[in-house]
Amino acid sequence: METELKKVRGLGAAHNGTQHFFMQRATAIANVPLTLYLLYFVIAHIGTGRDTVVASVKNPFAALALCLALISICWHMKLGLQMVIEDYVHGNGAKLACLILNIFFAFGLSGLGVFAILKMSFGV
Repeated sequence: METELKKVRGLGAAHNGTQHFFMQRATAIANVPLTLYLLYFVIAHIGTGRDTVVASVKNPFAALALCLALISICWHMKLGLQMVIEDYVHGNGAKLACLILNIFFAFGLSGLGVFAILKMSFGV
């Protein structure tokens, strides 16, 4: 039984309404130009040496675009996997463990990627 106020607020079982849905769509929209740039960057550097790639990443626009693409893609992946885990993992302990691992994996992957891009960008 739902109260009228709960129906109006649109809060689901997780009590956060449409925030997850909105964030998934927002990251999907952001991923379109960022992924196109990432594909352009990768295709443009096929067959070139590491020095050429590092020289390209030293461009602040390229480094920023690559970091944004990586963060947005990892965040979108985290949101999608979270939905799959919430829908298909049934044990409470297993679900919690999978959700925590999902968060650590997404943030770890994006952190390592941003670290690598910044290391190449600043030439350390």
